[in-house]
Order: sequence, then C-alpha cells, then structure tokens
Amino acid sequence: MRKIVSIPSYSTATLGLVDGDLNVGEGATIKAENGLENVKVSGMVNCRGDCQFKCGLTAESLNGRDGDITIEGDLSVNNVKIRKGSLHVTGNITAKTLDVDERVTVGRDFNVEKANIDGSLEINGNTKTINVNVGGSFKANGNVEMETIKVGGTIEVEGKLKGAIIKVGGSFKGKGPVEVKKISAGGTVKIESEVNIEDIDVGGKVEINGGEVKGKISVGGSFESKNSLKFNKIDVGGSVKLSNKCEGGSIDVGGSLKVDGDLKFTKIEVGGSVEITGNAEGEEIDVGGKVIVGGALNISGKLAVGGTAEINGYVKVKDIDIGGSIKALRIEASDSMKVGGRIETSEGAKATHIRVGRRGEVIGPLIGVNIVIGERAKVEDIYADDLTLEENAKARNIYARRIYMESGCRILGEVQYTENLEGEEGVVFAKTPVKVEKLPQPPF
Repeated sequence: MRKIVSIPSYSTATLGLVDGDLNVGEGATIKAENGLENVKVSGMVNCRGDCQFKCGLTAESLNGRDGDITIEGDLSVNNVKIRKGSLHVTGNITAKTLDVDERVTVGRDFNVEKANIDGSLEINGNTKTINVNVGGSFKANGNVEMETIKVGGTIEVEGKLKGAIIKVGGSFKGKGPVEVKKISAGGTVKIESEVNIEDIDVGGKVEINGGEVKGKISVGGSFESKNSLKFNKIDVGGSVKLSNKCEGGSIDVGGSLKVDGDLKFTKIEVGGSVEITGNAEGEEIDVGGKVIVGGALNISGKLAVGGTAEINGYVKVKDIDIGGSIKALRIEASDSMKVGGRIETSEGAKATHIRVGRRGEVIGPLIGVNIVIGERAKVEDIYADDLTLEENAKARNIYARRIYMESGCRILGEVQYTENLEGEEGVVFAKTPVKVEKLPQPPF
C-alpha cells in the first residue's frame, strides 16, 4: 500500500520528495524546499477546491475537483484530470493526457499527447500534441505542431502551424505559415502568411496570403488570396478575389471572380462577373454575366458569356458564344464564333464559322470560312468563303467566294466575289458588285 501525505485545507506546506500519493485540501499552498524548483511525487496528486503550487510539480498524475489548480513552474505528469475546475501553469506542461472541465492556461510550452478541455486553452509558448479537443477557444502564441485540433469556438495561432486536421465551429486565425491537410470551419478563416494545405472547407469567409491548396477550396461565402496562389479546385458560393500570379485548376463561383494579376486555369464557371486585370490562360470559361480581362485571353476550349466580354488584348479561343457583346483588340477563334449583340475590335475578328445575331452590330472586320449575318444586323468589312446576309442586314465592304443576300439588305461599299452572288428582291448596292479572279487578303 502506497504512503499518502495529506495537506490540510487553507494551510501551507513545504515539500521536496513525496514517496507515495499527495492529497491537497481546499485553499492549501504548496512550496518547494530550499534549493528545489519542483515538488516530486512518486504517486498521484489529488486536489480538492482551489490549490496553489508556488513551484513546479512532477508526479504520476494530477487530479482536481471543484476548484482551480495553479502551478508556478513546470508540470510534468502522465495524466491530468480536473472536474469542475481549471488549470493554470506558468511554465511548461508535459503529459500524456489532459482532461479539464473549464480553462487551461500555459505560460510556456505545451507538450501533451491528447487533451480534452471543455472550456478554453491558452498557450504562450510552443505546442506539440497529437490530439486536442476544446469546447470553447484555443489560443497559441507560439508554434503549433499537431495531428488533430477540434475546437467548438475559435482558434488563434500566432506562430507556425503544422499538422493534419483543424476543425473549428467558429473562426480560425493564423498569423504564421500554415501547413496542414485540412481546415474545416463553420465561420471564418484568416491566415496572414503563406499556406500549404490539402483542403479548405469553410461555411463563411476565407482570407489567406497565398501559397498552395492542393485539393479543394470549398467556401459558402467569400474566398480571398492576397498573394500568389496555386490551387486545384475552387468552389465558392459568393465571391472570389485572387492577387498576383495565380495558377490552378477549376474555379466555380456563384457570384463574382476578381483577379488582380495573371491567372492560369482549366475551367472558370461563374454565375455573375469575372474581372482579371492581367493575362488569362485556360481551357474554358462559362460566365453568366460579364467578363473583363485587362491583358490577353487564351482559351483552348470555349468562351461562353451570357452578357458582355471586354478584353484589352488579343483573344485566342476555340469557340465563342456571347449573348451580349464582346470587345477586344483582336479575336481569333479556331472553330466557331456566335455573338448575339455586338462585336468590336481594332484589328478584326476571325473564326471558321461566325454568326452575328438579329440586330447585332460589328465594328472591325470579320474573317471566316462560313459567315451568317442576322436579320437587321450592321457590320463593316467581311472576308469569307460563304456569306449569308439575312433580311435587312447592312454591310460596308464584302469580299467573298459565294454570297447570298436576303431581301432588304444594303451594301454601303464595294462587293467582290469569285464564284457566285445571289440576292433576293430589294437588295441595295452602293456600287455594282464585281466578280474577280482573286480576293483581297484579309487583315490577318
């Protein structure tokens, strides 16, 4: 049977080595013998009510009930269990397990394999753990190395965070670099340094400072990266803001996408608007509203825009389908171009198949193999193999192999063709059409 040393309530005891268990009464104070920093207990330490150790403590285990335990030094034990109370340690904590109902504060480092705290955990030094479960808030002022952290309220980390899984019901804030497999948060995530993360799953708002997210970014509200970001998949219900040079896979946004810089991607699918201040390069863009690109746009697949597209540089795509209007320095589509409203270019628009919608308007030359100009549309110069102008369409100059014009069409300039020209009643020519051996070369 192990020896038991008992310290009466509201008394002060000076101890060195306790060979056995130590029972400490409510309101008692424990001091270390002269020359010692710690009290060493070979067995368990059991505290009732508020207890104070004006020294460090080494023991097999520390148990408490109905009060707070304060240790002015280091705590080194296998297990800590405190019911209806808190633990405050001014130095380091080293333990295998820690189970506390209320609050835990640590003045220096926290080295606990598994911790379960119903209230809050605050660590002023570095943290090294396998699993931490906190009901309220978790704050670490140093670096954190862990496998899993699960917090019901908020997480705040001042230093570097490295680990596996972070799950927080409310918000996460990290000031240092974050390198984890997954962050899951019900509210918001804000990281002020670079990240290296597999997956982000957040209900509200995410703000990071660039880095890499290898898996999926899933955010219910808004996502922002304030520096260059490498990504695989972005799926956001509200808005996305990216900065500098960003490169990745697909972007799916319910609201708006804004990129202050260059963007490389596979697919962009946005319900509202897209604005990219630099160059954009990818496979496919599908936007319900408006697209603005400050530089060049290079798409290996389809550019589909329900509203308007405005590109300050060159456009190179496979297919274009614009419900409203498109404006660019030059447009080149290797396959088809379909525009419901207006096409405006400085150097021209070129595609294998081009269709301009009813009452559409084209500023700048059109170049294509097969071109159809819709009813009552207005265009300038056309270079084509096969050209059809539907009823009451207007054109300036036409250079084509074969031309068919429906009734009411008007040609304000010259018409040159090499094979045949057909027109219905009411077609008006400013100049008599001329059949030629060779057509003028298009602008490009």
